Amino acid sequence: MISPAEILPGVIFYSYLSAERREKVCLWNHHTLVLQVSGQFTLETSAQTISMSTGQMLLIGKNQLGTITKTPLPGANYETIVISLQEDLLRRIILEEKIEVGQNYIGPPNILIPSNEYLQGYFQSIVPYARSSGAEMTDEMGILKVKEGVKLLMLAMPILRSFLFDFAEPYKIDLEKFMVNNFRFNVPVEKFAQLTGRSLAAFKRDFLKVFGIPPRQWLQDKRLQEAKHLIETKHQKPSAIYLDLGFESLSHFSHSFKKKFGKAPTDIRLENAIQKL
Repeated sequence: MISPAEILPGVIFYSYLSAERREKVCLWNHHTLVLQVSGQFTLETSAQTISMSTGQMLLIGKNQLGTITKTPLPGANYETIVISLQEDLLRRIILEEKIEVGQNYIGPPNILIPSNEYLQGYFQSIVPYARSSGAEMTDEMGILKVKEGVKLLMLAMPILRSFLFDFAEPYKIDLEKFMVNNFRFNVPVEKFAQLTGRSLAAFKRDFLKVFGIPPRQWLQDKRLQEAKHLIETKHQKPSAIYLDLGFESLSHFSHSFKKKFGKAPTDIRLENAIQKL
């Protein structure tokens, strides 16, 4: 079986691991429900860090960047079921069920769902399909399971009506605040534009007004300045931080760092260590 495996293409996925793995960066275009079958799942965004363990559920809000860490328990595998709550299906549900949304949602973008007997039963009903690679789940059955999950979420937390059924495009958010909070994530400039509610041309134009330089140049400078800070004041190893700061390889990071500061990151770390003696 490939991990993650598609149980319902593009909608329901099953992931399993026997060793810890940290994803470099994730982009959630749709609301996403994560069911933790075994092991521990940790989500880190610019605003929240949330961990959950076996038997818990997490609802991740759309249009976010973050990293996830997947950790198996000793002697066991890591297993999750991930359900992508795509807008076309949510629109269909709101029409079929004649759901009234009410006021706008103003809570956190990622929510641990309190468990109840209905959600526990729902959870257990999906596990067998996941572990059998979805061989017995037809498209029709899969869509029914997603609809059931949405209804049970609203039953457990009525406020999720406004969370799930907000179909507005990302509004034109504060560009400076967003970029300062999210510059570490290694995603294309086009994605940053999308997440700030702008076309690529508008993003580049607004970016130049705010920061005075093009976005790619600013991103590299900002990441390198952060790296220098972490090495000098937090005594971090270059090999421990380059991925978290959006660099694809240690060699690329070291070359860029030396080009900007005139010294390799390992040299600066060594100088700091000598000064302490």
